[in-house]
Amino acid sequence: MNLRTLRYFIAIADAGSLSAAAATIPIAQSALTRQMRELESEMGVTLLQRLPRGVRLTQAGVTFYESAQRILAESVRLRQRLSHEQHPGPSKVTLGASPTLARVLLPGLLENCFNTLANIELSAREAFTPALMDWLEKGVIDMAIVTNPGTGRALSLQPLLGEPFALVSHVAMRVGPVVSVNQLTRIPLLMTSLHRGIIDRQMMALGKQLNVQAEVDSVDSIRELLMRGRWATIMPVSVFKGIDLHPEIIMSEISGVQLNRLLVLATRLESRPNLALTLVQELVEAEFSRLMRQGVFSFGSGLEHASD
Repeated sequence: MNLRTLRYFIAIADAGSLSAAAATIPIAQSALTRQMRELESEMGVTLLQRLPRGVRLTQAGVTFYESAQRILAESVRLRQRLSHEQHPGPSKVTLGASPTLARVLLPGLLENCFNTLANIELSAREAFTPALMDWLEKGVIDMAIVTNPGTGRALSLQPLLGEPFALVSHVAMRVGPVVSVNQLTRIPLLMTSLHRGIIDRQMMALGKQLNVQAEVDSVDSIRELLMRGRWATIMPVSVFKGIDLHPEIIMSEISGVQLNRLLVLATRLESRPNLALTLVQELVEAEFSRLMRQGVFSFGSGLEHASD
């Protein structure tokens, strides 16, 4: 058993599915299954109960999960202490995140960094994906959480998770809790340019087109405009999770098409390992796991898991 195996086990527990975990780590599902069987054999107990749709932790699995979390957290603290002894000067890491993600991700991430990585100064900058990618290549920032990045850049891209989009509207528009693709094409929308590009490509495969009235690259402005009851928007579900929505604003699930964004951790291809970046990256992954367990990136209060 090693730290990587513990991370794999935690990823499965957080995702609730071997296939979902394999897609986000990433690792071949067959290799992940083999490692979990070897882990259970080594521990002498069953950790995962296989279900028709996904997996569930056994009681022994719950105990192991909690211990694995503590072990990984301690490994981060140990590496930080050893790094401090070898390189006593503080390290600075600048993380970029989009306006639709920063509110959800940064508070917990920054607090964890303050608590566990005292020798690392973590700062954050907010921008949409195209600007973040440019900043990363120019060295303005050290890492970024980006959305559906294109190919062709000399960057390391690690998928974190896929997140569904929701239709968000005022009650005056009388949109139900579930809206079909055909209904969606008739609803007047305000969209950020990035999200419009992502969704247009996915709708194009169905021969459908959105009714976009205007592109507004300001999430706060779109929130305010929704209150006028004339337009709706399509946003990742986390944008309106964890905040007190106005009672007249509702989120609707879109049926008949899988509209989602892929969140990716982007870093430069460094010639030498950078311990500070590695430690912050582990905290980013841990914070995403925590938010996934809370259901922040899914409809409802929990996750729906695909079958294995």
